[in-house]
Amino acid sequence: MLVRSSHEVGTAKSAGEHINEIELVALGGSTPRDSAVVKSWLRCLNEYGLDPSRAQEAYIVPHHQLKEHQEQASEIIRIGKFGLENLFHHVASQNYVLLLSDAKGVTVEFLGDPTFNNHLRKAGLYLGSEWSEYRAGTCAVGSCLVSREPVVIHQDDHFDTSHIGLTCTAAPIFDTLGDITAVLDISQLRSPTEKVSQSLALHLVTATARRIELANLIARSRHNWILRLSRSPDFIDVEPDAAITIDSHGKISGMTHGGLAALAQSVHIRDLDTMRMIGQPISNYFDIDLNSLPRFMRDQPAGQRFVRLPNGTVLFASSSAPTTSYRSPSYVEPVNKTSESLRKLSHGDATMEVLQTKAARLARRDIPILIQGETGVGKEYLARAIHESSDVKGAFIAVNCAAIPEQLIESELFGYSPGAFTGALTKGKQGLIEAANGGTLFLDEIGDMPLSLQSRLLRVLSEQEITPIGSLKAKPVIFRLLSASHRQLDVSVAEGKFREDLYYRLNAATLCLPPLRDRTDFDPLVDSILDRLLGEPHGVRRLLPETRAALKRHSWPGNIRELMNVLRLALIMSEGKSITLDCLPDNLKTPKLPKTKSDMVSAHVPEPLDDRADSPLKLALDDCNGNITELARRLGVNRSTVHRRINREGIVLQRRRI
Repeated sequence: MLVRSSHEVGTAKSAGEHINEIELVALGGSTPRDSAVVKSWLRCLNEYGLDPSRAQEAYIVPHHQLKEHQEQASEIIRIGKFGLENLFHHVASQNYVLLLSDAKGVTVEFLGDPTFNNHLRKAGLYLGSEWSEYRAGTCAVGSCLVSREPVVIHQDDHFDTSHIGLTCTAAPIFDTLGDITAVLDISQLRSPTEKVSQSLALHLVTATARRIELANLIARSRHNWILRLSRSPDFIDVEPDAAITIDSHGKISGMTHGGLAALAQSVHIRDLDTMRMIGQPISNYFDIDLNSLPRFMRDQPAGQRFVRLPNGTVLFASSSAPTTSYRSPSYVEPVNKTSESLRKLSHGDATMEVLQTKAARLARRDIPILIQGETGVGKEYLARAIHESSDVKGAFIAVNCAAIPEQLIESELFGYSPGAFTGALTKGKQGLIEAANGGTLFLDEIGDMPLSLQSRLLRVLSEQEITPIGSLKAKPVIFRLLSASHRQLDVSVAEGKFREDLYYRLNAATLCLPPLRDRTDFDPLVDSILDRLLGEPHGVRRLLPETRAALKRHSWPGNIRELMNVLRLALIMSEGKSITLDCLPDNLKTPKLPKTKSDMVSAHVPEPLDDRADSPLKLALDDCNGNITELARRLGVNRSTVHRRINREGIVLQRRRI
């Protein structure tokens, strides 16, 4: 069994010896290498199927792909620019190069000595190089992305033999919600033989990553309180260990995840899950609440500004008020109100009641909400209800991204200055985004927005300013963002049809509206819509039982929108006080009752169930290949109704035939 001394670990091996050691580890042999290195080696072998005997040249992404990666990472590049240049200034004399990689491991920013460009490019220490672990094997950037921890990969710690001359030190940069947004790495082509020589490099990289995290948090938290935390009062206002943002409800809305995790470890707090802190009251973790935050502002002596954790640990604190609305110490959060339209979302359906409660809680939190659901389920109605339940005072501006022609959507969203293009209005035009300033912007069918405009929208959300077409001057905009789509945006992201960074910016919270066919409150929903429509000049109307039965049999592919149109037509066509079958569209009128079971299946009309193996339900289920959704559609009932009948008959569901 191969065991080396600590001195020997730092010495780069030959390619053959390196391959032998990896093979030994694969067989369960021991090695004095760091556990992070061993785990990465095993991932390379077992998960990625990499072969240590096959050296791979560094991969540089094509220029057009690099531009896309840089554009998506433009915000973190801009925010971190000063920190990157400052770090490089300190390490350049030691022949280090600096790489900033995005969350996919592609180098989007590079600082190095241009006289060594050819050598650096060949080694992969260059702009556009991809250092994901599954492509490059064990490396600092790739291992950091997987482990979410700072790491040193020194010489033959690398998996690929073509990299065993390098020493690389990296630290993750987290966004405010705890996802890795970038990795900061400094590397050398040649280095001192001892791995311990990189301890200072690890400290510098980690400290710079934390500074960039803090700058990013501050840039994105204009509407929230910022609470800086430190073990010492001396640097609390200029160099805190960590920071937390707190919304108007006294709940944690973001943080420097890497900094807070390191701070917790330093004061011996174990098992702290920073991701789970998001959305929790600050009082769950410290002996403070929203109204006590002003006493930690800078006009108080630093030594007197401290908070206490539940375990008794004391940390020094410094707070900053929201830049848009300072709230005095006497401020008391008002009781949450729920709009009438939000209360009307549910008529007894359990799924809708859960969604209603969640929407009410989210309505007055300043976070983007993505509403998902089929066409016609009421996504815009829910968005308006959230707006009405919020503290937002401005207008509700709805934009259907699928309805505006692609050649016009840019000018509609962003507006244009006078004379911006041929045919432009002489006075210019205000865009819909600017019109939402101070209010709520609702982007319906956001999944249909062209890719070319998604990057511009992302910049608006990041910078909180908008530049009309043909203008050189940006205008500040502040709005509540709601969006909706009938598409599964995560699938669109995977297919390259929707920007991943924009997707995560939009769905800080997601609300999913169920289709009408799956709701159990159909009758009261119909009555509610009729009550609303009767405000139109039709007089009092009521549905006859057979008319209501015909409505319940329909599968409603157009959901609530289709239902409203049918009821509006029925009211117009009705005479007297009753809505009869003749008032409904032809496709909704009750078919004649079938005479045989096969006729019953084809007519999609349920009959009383019996316990025979060839019951109509069993026959219909077989005809639908075991697809309950399809059977519910054919029968004109909810899926839950089908499930109840299946359970009552004791039918055993079989695996669906392909």
